[in-house]
Amino acid sequence: MADPDLRRAQELDAQDPLARFVPRFERAEGVVSYLDGNSLGRPVAGAAQEMERFVRQEWGTRLIRSWDEGWMRWPEEVGDLVGAAALGAAPGQTVVADSTTVLLYKVLRALVDHQLATDPARRELVLDTDNFPTDRYVAEGVAAERDLVLRWIDADPAAGVTPEQVAKVVGDSTGVVLLSHVAYRSGFVAEAGRITGLAHDAGALVLWDTSHSAGSVPVRADEWGWDAAVGCDYKYLCGGPGAPAHAYLARRHHDLPTLQQPVQGWMGRRDPFRMEQGYQPAAGIRALVSGTPPIIGMVPVRLGAQLLAEAGIEEVRRKSLRLTDFAWSVVESWPTELGVVVASPRAHERRGGHLTLRHPAFEAAYPRLWERGVIPDFRSPDGLRLGLSPLSTTFVEVWHGLDAVREELQR
Repeated sequence: MADPDLRRAQELDAQDPLARFVPRFERAEGVVSYLDGNSLGRPVAGAAQEMERFVRQEWGTRLIRSWDEGWMRWPEEVGDLVGAAALGAAPGQTVVADSTTVLLYKVLRALVDHQLATDPARRELVLDTDNFPTDRYVAEGVAAERDLVLRWIDADPAAGVTPEQVAKVVGDSTGVVLLSHVAYRSGFVAEAGRITGLAHDAGALVLWDTSHSAGSVPVRADEWGWDAAVGCDYKYLCGGPGAPAHAYLARRHHDLPTLQQPVQGWMGRRDPFRMEQGYQPAAGIRALVSGTPPIIGMVPVRLGAQLLAEAGIEEVRRKSLRLTDFAWSVVESWPTELGVVVASPRAHERRGGHLTLRHPAFEAAYPRLWERGVIPDFRSPDGLRLGLSPLSTTFVEVWHGLDAVREELQR
């Protein structure tokens, strides 16, 4: 007799309105269950052919003429695609360029410098102890450069930062607040609109990391009054390893003389090909560009953003919650003596696109899972993350993966 959870998975797949998108991703031979879409998304089907077309035609045939014929505008054009599909951003506020770390540094330093120029007393940079390491390290570097005080929020690794915690630390000395919209460890969704409002009431600006929300959880950057956001495009947007990241800067902050990003490269200059002496930033969101844009890396990002736009982020979110609900119910059906704990929020409004399971044996188990073609993600010391990318993941695939996890623990 078939496992009741397997039968339920088959029923959910049959009812899935996004099932038509599953074949539109490359499937890896030997992979039984891919549960790491929140670290690296599958390639969109046809990405290899599109890359070949790009090399043979736009690069191979048109050569340098392609800069004038389109490439020069790609940072803003692909940025607008990502902004509309994943960030709730009107055109002209999002750019695709550089890595997440580089963009995070540029935007954070620009916000900090603007605040200090406006009010030198705003020397505190607020962040949390469980934010992704890059965010913490970049903040430490900017603080050292500008003689800032880091004000730490002690975040619960099984949850995330709350408005109440933010309200306790922001004040007249706060310059910038740096937080993740979705916590990388637990998948906790922060109350981004409310937190932004609290920070603004204190005179602070907020920079949101959207790496684990863009393409998985609806973001309403314009509606929530966000100042800025930075996130990677190789997770739910399927841009591939090392894909250029996205940066959002609200239009009201454009062209402020006190808000300028610190990496002044020629491609971010007004009229770059005049090669004139002295740096003058380009108008608008283009000012966040520094050097030559990573054009080849934008090819798959464009494909991923177009696919997300076709599906619609609200429908993606609905399936995401169904996937994580199903995974949660499977884990809850396991014998209690297995000792697996779900270290993610149960409430839908606080749960992102991935679940984290905790068990002391996971560090030893996950290499064996990889050998079996089941690919989750391990986070020290004992967390197994299940990144269930809604457009490319089936419920049956989730069941097979979790069944393998259970078998490994029972060994």
